[in-house]
Amino acid sequence: MAPQLKDELDIVIPTIRNLDFLEMWRPFFLPYHLIIVQDGDPSKTIKVPEGFDYELYNRNDINRILGPRASCISFKDSACRCFGYMISKKKYIYTIDDDCFVAKDPSGKDIDALAQHIKNLLCPSTPLFFNTLYDPFADGADFVRGYPFSLREGVPTAVSHGLWLNIPDYDAPTQLVKPRERNSRYVDAVMTIPKGTLFPMCGMNLAFDRDLIGPAMYFGLMGDGQPIGRYDDMWAGWCIKVICDHLGLGVKTGLPYIWHSKASNPFVNLKKEYKGIFWQEDIIPFFQAITLPKDCDTVQKCYVALSQQVKDKLGKVDPYFTKLADAMVTWIDAWDTLNPGKATANGTAKGK
Repeated sequence: MAPQLKDELDIVIPTIRNLDFLEMWRPFFLPYHLIIVQDGDPSKTIKVPEGFDYELYNRNDINRILGPRASCISFKDSACRCFGYMISKKKYIYTIDDDCFVAKDPSGKDIDALAQHIKNLLCPSTPLFFNTLYDPFADGADFVRGYPFSLREGVPTAVSHGLWLNIPDYDAPTQLVKPRERNSRYVDAVMTIPKGTLFPMCGMNLAFDRDLIGPAMYFGLMGDGQPIGRYDDMWAGWCIKVICDHLGLGVKTGLPYIWHSKASNPFVNLKKEYKGIFWQEDIIPFFQAITLPKDCDTVQKCYVALSQQVKDKLGKVDPYFTKLADAMVTWIDAWDTLNPGKATANGTAKGK
């Protein structure tokens, strides 16, 4: 049987190191095309295991392809991965970090994370009414008594947000007070995040429908030259959630799990997160209160309208948000330039 969505899905990996971790994923990833976004020094050679079909983009490629618009792509931060979303020509994206390995389910069987993400994306979401058996489209589940029949058709799923065993995705203060904590809880569930509810999106094990939500999957301005880091995926998560709610799309979270192997340094993380921890107390109420104009009927229109509200309201919190709002508009401009139809752009290296 041919792998599902083989010609419709790209795997995007941000990295600064050789991709030995792909060996463990070989049985699951080999049929798919990889887009590798090399962060840091572009003169460094990244080694990719033999047999994988990939294209690799470094900072020089990003600057060459985007020109002045390259300013919207973060440097020295995994937020650079969103360039891969922009350059892809596929309908679906799966993105994974290079310190994430294959996890095992409670029976000891290797988890095919990609297959579960595909299952999540191809089944509808139910954001308008919560099903107490979680995902009604999962094997052995259904809509429970009292679930309105008029809502059982659900809505298209735009995002599938996976989880992690071993090293939890904690912020720096939590890492500091729980340095030895590991996540061993395997919860066999997928659920739709209800309409009007925000969530902290983690980008290390994430899949989405690029056609439905791609232009909003911008990981912001982080890392080199910016006053904040480690909020890239969360920023994107808040943006995509309010846009999904507005456009009638769904976001799922839960399965699949991956094995997160490496804890990042909590002191380095604290330095990156410090301002975000304070700013978050303004950012979250901002996103909770957002309403988008009715005439915003595309992701691009929603995102540009959102950027204006970021500038008007969060710009008062710190000048960084004015800069971020401008970058959001630049991102959409770059996305539309690279995706007018089926235009292609070439990276430095291709392998097979």
